[in-house]
Amino acid sequence: MNLSHSLEEHFRLQSTIRAALSRIGIRTIEDLLYHFPGRYGDTAESRNIATLRKGDTALIFGSVSKLRTSKGFRTKIAMADGVIDDGTGKIKAIWFNQPYLAKMIPDGALVRVEGKVSQKRAKTGGEGDLYLSNPKIEQVTEIPTAVGDSLFGSGSDAHTLYPIYPETRGLSSEWIYHKIQAIFKSGILEAIEDPLPEDMLKRYNLPTLRTALVWIHTPENADHAAAARKRFAFEEVFFIQLERQRERKAWQKNPAFVIDPKQEAMDRFVSRFPFPLTDAQKKSTADIMADFKKGHAMARLLEGDVGSGKTAVAATTTFAAINTRPLSDKKDAAGLQKRQDYGSLQVAYMAPTEILAAQHFESFIQYFEHTGISVALITGSGCRKFPAKVPSFKNGERQNWTDISRAQLLKWVANGEIPILIGTHALIQKSVKFKNLAYAVVDEQHRFGTAQRAKLVRKDGIQPHLLSMTATPIPRTLALTIYGDLDISILDAMPHGRKPIITQIVVPAKSVKVKNKDGAEVLEREEAYEKIRAQLREGRQAYVICPRIDEPDPTKESAVQAKSVKEEAKRLQDKVFPEYEIDILHSKMKDDEKERVMLEFKRGSIHILVATSVVEVGVNVPNATVILIEGAERFGLAQLHQLRGRVVRSNHQAYCFVLAETQSEKTIDRLTALTTAKNGFELAEFDLKFRGSGELYGRKQWGVSDVAMEAIQNIKMVEAARTEALRLASEDESLARHPLIASELSRREKQRIHFE
Repeated sequence: MNLSHSLEEHFRLQSTIRAALSRIGIRTIEDLLYHFPGRYGDTAESRNIATLRKGDTALIFGSVSKLRTSKGFRTKIAMADGVIDDGTGKIKAIWFNQPYLAKMIPDGALVRVEGKVSQKRAKTGGEGDLYLSNPKIEQVTEIPTAVGDSLFGSGSDAHTLYPIYPETRGLSSEWIYHKIQAIFKSGILEAIEDPLPEDMLKRYNLPTLRTALVWIHTPENADHAAAARKRFAFEEVFFIQLERQRERKAWQKNPAFVIDPKQEAMDRFVSRFPFPLTDAQKKSTADIMADFKKGHAMARLLEGDVGSGKTAVAATTTFAAINTRPLSDKKDAAGLQKRQDYGSLQVAYMAPTEILAAQHFESFIQYFEHTGISVALITGSGCRKFPAKVPSFKNGERQNWTDISRAQLLKWVANGEIPILIGTHALIQKSVKFKNLAYAVVDEQHRFGTAQRAKLVRKDGIQPHLLSMTATPIPRTLALTIYGDLDISILDAMPHGRKPIITQIVVPAKSVKVKNKDGAEVLEREEAYEKIRAQLREGRQAYVICPRIDEPDPTKESAVQAKSVKEEAKRLQDKVFPEYEIDILHSKMKDDEKERVMLEFKRGSIHILVATSVVEVGVNVPNATVILIEGAERFGLAQLHQLRGRVVRSNHQAYCFVLAETQSEKTIDRLTALTTAKNGFELAEFDLKFRGSGELYGRKQWGVSDVAMEAIQNIKMVEAARTEALRLASEDESLARHPLIASELSRREKQRIHFE
């Protein structure tokens, strides 16, 4: 048996099992071994049926019989039911809306059942029969006979923990467990080589790879399970860090344009801003300017809260780049290349959406219109250039830019006549060639893959400096792990005069005033509408955010019941705000229509914009001061924070109302964090500490496993892995002395590229 072999080479797989494994990305022996338990059950906590009482949450082992499907007498709900017998007594189990369960488990099968004990109403008074309501049921091969016995053996040496694996339709935790045990019995562990050196394992008291695999799948106790997870987390963070540090060293070997403009010109440019720079903006600008002078390519992340002024920093440093002359073919007496006395370096600015790219284009026109510098825009919808000899008219409004052909724009970019080019993914197409690309800015960089960013900064000749920007709040430990190849600058202050946003929780309706844990009052829907109306009367504008575009199909039982943009806009127009102009915005609209709506909203002719989260990133309408988010519990806290950032764009007081569809304590407490966090960084730390990383961050966005994400809460572990990666990258950059580490790093890099 070989780790890289497919499961089908060693196990007979039914088509349903094969499809289920494929859904969760398990194809090889190694994939299955690294499908770790999500949690552990403890057979020592199992109960006898004879001891059960109403309200108990119980774990039971026994046999199941009399499984059948039926329908509720009054409700007509499809259900399954059966009887569990453990020798001390019997109890009925009922599964509502899950009739298929009766066909999945054979009569007389041994099962593990977990669920809440309920009690039926007695027909003639007294107490009715107990039953388990919608319990989790799983077929097992043997039943523990006493405390200390388990699925893994019996007697005094037995351990009572059993793994519970993440499942999918057609694939049970029990199936996964038995296949992993079969792999262990094959002797494959004896052939596995540990990529982590023995001295590193001893330094941090980590188990070997073989031991960790056994402990994570068949732990003798909770300490063994924790030690195994710690080892795999350390290993993953270490390899991420090592890859990042090697990328950093390779990046720093690339020659780059030295950008060193005159300070007087920089000061004059900044003096024209309509606001003074904050200390954080000044420091971040200084960090970037220092990097520009080093002679090798900068790689820096600018992390700033929504509305903290990242675009101003990007514009200032862009001005520095385009006010530096390109190098010529001539050399001075010292043998260094001279600069030309004509032309300028070029800047590429990439944004994730056409709306945001067009907005940055407009912003840069405002920053640079007094300089005479050309600014251009390239997206899938077309190309624009500023300044324009013949102004364009868009949606009846005179523009200070003009539409130009793609061929003409590409020609001007290639010969250096366009110093600033802003765009979407269109920037990284092969046809876009720069003459002297010196500086690349990537906005909301987490929305682009590593390969996409690489295409932008490795386009032509000398390596351009790279500034990545994000408004997504990232905990420090995650930033250290994911962005180990970048220097980090943080904008932790808002522009002068900005008032903190007032965020309040709203529930659909209530008869009793609900309070959150901090004592703040939770509003009802009508109260929120009155506060929005008060803002509209003052001439302000509002957003209403809905989770869906269209209403769900009522014939589909699984349809998500959530507010939709189209129907909510109609309802608000007809019944709530008939005196105001309301329009919609969502991702399925044509680009011209999106642009028309945003232009009218900016002009103020639309008072309320009902939209999906398409407005989450970068949409800038300073007069919009209030946002109501429907179905707020359906959004992550980071996304809610981004959405409310749409109304923190001026010195007017801003309001955010988060409307919860449910009034559960968990929902209210979670949304309370949004009302109390002072900024996005604090919110991110809260989310990581109290809710775990999975809800706010996950494999899909960062390419980090759940085990590593859990451990990222441990700053000491992250720093230890970082220290080891830095040492190794410095002492053995080629990894010639560490062939096992080199092999494992190569394997992980291939996996990541495939994942992207």
